[in-house]
Amino acid sequence: MSEPTFPPLFQGEALTGQADPFERALALAIAGTDPGTVVHNLTGDTLQASLIFAPEVPLEEAMAMLPICGLGFQAALGALAPPEVAVHLEWDGTIRVNGAVCGRIRIRSSTTDSAETPDWLIVGLELNMSSSEPNPGITSDKTWLWEEGCAEITAEDLLEAWVRHSLYWINRWLDEGLRPVHADWRGLVPTLGEPVEIDERTGTFVGVDENFGMLLRDGDETILIPLSSRLET
Repeated sequence: MSEPTFPPLFQGEALTGQADPFERALALAIAGTDPGTVVHNLTGDTLQASLIFAPEVPLEEAMAMLPICGLGFQAALGALAPPEVAVHLEWDGTIRVNGAVCGRIRIRSSTTDSAETPDWLIVGLELNMSSSEPNPGITSDKTWLWEEGCAEITAEDLLEAWVRHSLYWINRWLDEGLRPVHADWRGLVPTLGEPVEIDERTGTFVGVDENFGMLLRDGDETILIPLSSRLET
């Protein structure tokens, strides 16, 4: 396997075996590693990769990196997969391929204070590429890329495309604001307008605020659940 190549200002660090890129990225970020580091492990059945960023906006605004990197993934897989493969993004970072859960995008920050500008922010991707289970199709709400007609896509190609397309969306955010991010992301969220359960609350997911906080309607009451509530701690 050759080393993935990334756009300028990004540099890779490869892991193998059971090493977790998200935990490694956390250690590097705490130690002050330069932003743009892509820590990845492509050796198993799951593509695992984490990006280190240094936001220049308060945390609640920086949380836009979750949907932005989701859009980057959708564009990356869309460019590599057959046209009939559908990718959807859930509000919390869950990735669905042809309706079933295929992975997730995770996020962690140096702070949980929504008004504070983080020293660092980590976005992690985990995606089921293939399965060693004897009967993988038995779990109806879980899937793997190879089951969805994507057996020719390598983890290396998908990782390179994810970083490249995520950078495109980051630049659009910086140049044009969140309007285009909102517009494209909303069309990929299957639960928008549907009943959902979040943090032991149930209601209708009626939309998001400017920082992608969930607006949950329960009867006559509409509750705002900030996207920063999805931070891992």
